[in-house]
Amino acid sequence: MDLTKTRRRGAELESALLDAAWAELEDVGYPAFGYDGVAARAGTSKPVLYRRWPAKVDLVLAALQHGGLFDKRALPDTGSLRGDILTALRDFNAARSGFMAVISVYLAGIHADTGLSPAELRDRLLAGSTNTGRKLLERAAGRGEIPARNWPSGIATLPSDLVRHDLVMTLKPLPDARILEIVDDIWLPLVRLRHP
Repeated sequence: MDLTKTRRRGAELESALLDAAWAELEDVGYPAFGYDGVAARAGTSKPVLYRRWPAKVDLVLAALQHGGLFDKRALPDTGSLRGDILTALRDFNAARSGFMAVISVYLAGIHADTGLSPAELRDRLLAGSTNTGRKLLERAAGRGEIPARNWPSGIATLPSDLVRHDLVMTLKPLPDARILEIVDDIWLPLVRLRHP
């Protein structure tokens, strides 16, 4: 009988640890989430976890990222700014609406424990990603649909910020009429204005 155990290393070990952390978070929620439960699920020791994620918030955020909930989706290219942003928002609404209630609870717990604001948590979760709205605006300017300019962050992120706000406030998918309102009545009039 071979008693040697195959040791996981590198990416394989990290993936197994984050799978365990995600499963623990789903089963017990943020308040009861801890290193003991994750270590037991992963079949490892707490020091292995602490070396990689020294604070609970680090491990939780890594687990959320690992779960694919913050992966960037393919950028739509319909040939128009309106078509692109509508496709992107509808896709986000369909794919993420059920998750918003859960993440709101997790982020509230993280805020209570750490004092990190929702904006700081978003920045940590989305570190290094480029804003979809900005990409779509730059592409539309390249096609000549809108004036080229250095878009303020508030304008570039406005459609997704409004959709996220509504998802968190209602805890259900947005009706398509609301997405059309965000795009046609709020965002497109702003970006089509000619600025000196």
